[in-house]
Amino acid sequence: MTELKDWTGRPAPKLQSTRGRYVAIAPARLPEDGEALFAAICGAGNDDLWRYIPIGPFETATALCEAMQVTAKNLGWETYLLRSPDKGVVLGMASYMRIRPDAGSAEVGCIIYSKDMQRRPAATEAMYLMAKHIFDDLGYRRYEWKCDNANEASKRAALRLGFRFEGVFRQDMVMKGRNRDTAWFSIIDAEWPAVKAGFEAWLAAENFDKDGQQRRSLTEFQVDA
Repeated sequence: MTELKDWTGRPAPKLQSTRGRYVAIAPARLPEDGEALFAAICGAGNDDLWRYIPIGPFETATALCEAMQVTAKNLGWETYLLRSPDKGVVLGMASYMRIRPDAGSAEVGCIIYSKDMQRRPAATEAMYLMAKHIFDDLGYRRYEWKCDNANEASKRAALRLGFRFEGVFRQDMVMKGRNRDTAWFSIIDAEWPAVKAGFEAWLAAENFDKDGQQRRSLTEFQVDA
């Protein structure tokens, strides 16, 4: 058993407005940002984005805002909007969840990228900046990723981003009228320096050609790290 004689709890996550090369992140202001967020991830053609999310989809910006305000109040979610760094256009959202400052642990979840953000460097940079706040700013010990075990895309994303698979909680939830087995992934503090180095190498300008195509994949850098 590892003793933590000098461990003290850490503050809850409070990521301030942050700008990267590809994305800007700021705390969600609801209902002020509701219409812009709704336009990015709700409405015609976007219901599939909510398939594996415990809430949604929503028919109005008001319904979206009310649901997000309930999760903040009842579940302690800290939700952030993801924007283009130049024009400030809303591209998606992500939340810190299952926040346990006494254990130095938090989850990133309810991640929804608009179709304009999917498979773009902005999506990866957003996850890097949120993880960096957890480990570098706050000194947390553990960062979690959980998803429906049927969500193959989310499981691939977790591994690509440097999370390690921990196992499956069988019959963990009843979600939207069906069973959910939950796959658990994590990064711990001892792993973060290598994961961080992989992110930074992948995000570097020299890793992209003049057309914006990656020269090496993030997985290659994570393996090297």
